[in-house]
Amino acid sequence: MIASISKEANSKKTDWEIDFYSRPILEENGKKRWELLITGTTNFKDKKTFKWEKICPASSVNSIWLKDALEEAINEANAQGWESPTVLRCWRSSMKTMIKRAADQIGIELIASRRTYSLLEWLIDRERNLYPKQKGYTGISLAPPSNPITNQAIPLPEEVRGDSWNFASLSVNTLREADEWEIKFSNLIPIKESIDGNISIPGIRLFSSKRSLALAAWLGGLEPVKLVIEGTQIILEAGQADRWLVTDVEEEAQKAIENNFLNTKREADGLQFISVQKNSEQNSLDGFWMLRDIGEL
Repeated sequence: MIASISKEANSKKTDWEIDFYSRPILEENGKKRWELLITGTTNFKDKKTFKWEKICPASSVNSIWLKDALEEAINEANAQGWESPTVLRCWRSSMKTMIKRAADQIGIELIASRRTYSLLEWLIDRERNLYPKQKGYTGISLAPPSNPITNQAIPLPEEVRGDSWNFASLSVNTLREADEWEIKFSNLIPIKESIDGNISIPGIRLFSSKRSLALAAWLGGLEPVKLVIEGTQIILEAGQADRWLVTDVEEEAQKAIENNFLNTKREADGLQFISVQKNSEQNSLDGFWMLRDIGEL
């Protein structure tokens, strides 16, 4: 009993981010390679996380194979001291149905979300540095990538639109202390040590004197991904394909804001943020999310 308690106390917990898809490699039998990639969501301070990969025969691409592979990954994670995941995030819409069917069979919730920064970074690294060195590499994607998100942006619902907003910025050094802030709803992501601490990270502050907490809870459920500037509109991309109109900006301010986002994308891994609070004088935050604009695969 003592050993069991000790093991549980020392276990580590993380959500999983998953990609089950073909790669730009032909196997010896002429079939395209399919891979299951799983990475734990990297914590704000502790950047170590669980990673797992498994090649799937092209003839076995189905939810049955995937369920068995997920169970194998869970066993390996447990052996490494990680708790079994309760949530899977899937960013690729074309595989959502199959992954959900497999996840349901083993009691794991699937969230359709592009808030899979650890996974996307791993995929980008593999496409640049791993696949080109492998036998059978074709140099082209054997399956079309997910289509860019082009859905019409929808205005935020009236009840959670807030009273006002402002464009804001925080230094990287300030963001590195975000886990010490008083926040009711939040999701923080790691910041690479190589990023200059003096760089200003752009973001949006939303204010609502009466519905601040409700707005924060609602935004958290959206799985916010990144802020983009389109014309004079600031749009929040969220979930797997959602686009929400946050606000319009004056034309003279649009260019400065857009340049700020572009500079941060080049110099600071595309870091952004969105916060929710009752007013600008409030010390505590009802909601705070760190975001990243790292493009699409």
